[in-house]
Amino acid sequence: MTGEPTTLRGVAWWILRDPWDALGRRWNYKSAVLSSLFRGQLFFFANLTAGVPAALAALVTECWLRFLTAGSYGALTQAFRSVQPARAGMIGALIIVPAIAHSLELLVHWWTGTRELGRSVAVSIVFTMISTSFNLFAMRHGALIVGSDSRSLLDDVRAVPRLLCAFAGCTVRSLRASR
Repeated sequence: MTGEPTTLRGVAWWILRDPWDALGRRWNYKSAVLSSLFRGQLFFFANLTAGVPAALAALVTECWLRFLTAGSYGALTQAFRSVQPARAGMIGALIIVPAIAHSLELLVHWWTGTRELGRSVAVSIVFTMISTSFNLFAMRHGALIVGSDSRSLLDDVRAVPRLLCAFAGCTVRSLRASR
């Protein structure tokens, strides 16, 4: 985490001042691989009512789109992991990452003729809100990151069950505290 900005303004300035350092060098292959696998399935099942060929076309489109873009989204999410207070980093990640990702996703799937476009993107947005929250949580705990402090993808995948339990516990505590 050394050298990463700790404020929303600092993250925004870092990305604008040196996008190669903030996003390019930190392109997150873990996000690219995992996002392609999970989101391709979402689009497949959301389009299955339009027939198997339509579902397969949506799956292939989403896999390619996510593999090409999710590494940058992962780098962007990772940039928010050091922001304090943590809530500010979460809000930044939950606004900026989905706005970019789903604008492009909607455009690409509209262009390629995805049959169940509204349903597909709606499911994808819900998944993004949950996955971005979890990914930021995991990154704050040293998993799913790239760079000098990172571990292998296999080590990170092994840590996911423990992190999911911790994430669920934090979510429940936060909901109880907000009452």
